[in-house]
Amino acid sequence: MDRELNEEELQDLFAWIDKIPLSRPKRHISRDFSDGVMAAEVIKYFFPKLVDLHNYIPANSTQQKVSNWTVLNRKVFSKLDFNVPEVTVRKIVLSATGVVAPVLSALREKIERKLEHNADNTLELDYNDTRKQEKNLKDIDQKEAIILAQPEEMRKHEKNRQKMSEPQHALKIFSDTDPAFKQILQEKEETVRALQETVEILQMKVGRLEHLVHLKDTRIENLTRHLEAYKARGNAC
Repeated sequence: MDRELNEEELQDLFAWIDKIPLSRPKRHISRDFSDGVMAAEVIKYFFPKLVDLHNYIPANSTQQKVSNWTVLNRKVFSKLDFNVPEVTVRKIVLSATGVVAPVLSALREKIERKLEHNADNTLELDYNDTRKQEKNLKDIDQKEAIILAQPEEMRKHEKNRQKMSEPQHALKIFSDTDPAFKQILQEKEETVRALQETVEILQMKVGRLEHLVHLKDTRIENLTRHLEAYKARGNAC
């Protein structure tokens, strides 16, 4: 966190920050992030439930800036296994040059690691949910098969009994349909709605995963360039 970033690492960090919608335009990173508000917004973008932006007040006073960073350390950073030392916070709130960028870079690594961990857990949960949906559909199909396998006279008797038990004025959709079959239709509709919701959630998670893959690709490219530059210096020597 105390390591100064080189020019290439800074540009990579700035490009990552520029993709995040922030409340203020990025002009001078040391001043922009000094009060901790934009740092909270960065985490809010990736983990909306983790941050309540009302806890972080835009400020010029050193006391309020320190308070914002203290709240971040206690309520948010701790959930990412991250912490900004007090001495570093003091430098950040004073807009010391070259201090906040390494902190944001280290925070970025924690965010990407957390996203990757969440993605792995999500895939496992989605697999289990899909298995449950398949089991529900199988159970419904079995119930439908049992109903359809009943003798014709038994089904007619059940239909007549149901019609007599209902008030004659209560006209409903499928009023002449076997009640058990109506229940099957309702269960199938509920299952379809649940599956549609699952598809929407999966689409959102695919978008997150694609973003994560892009971040990893960018990281690999940067490491590859560093490795090639290191080899070139070695050959020159």
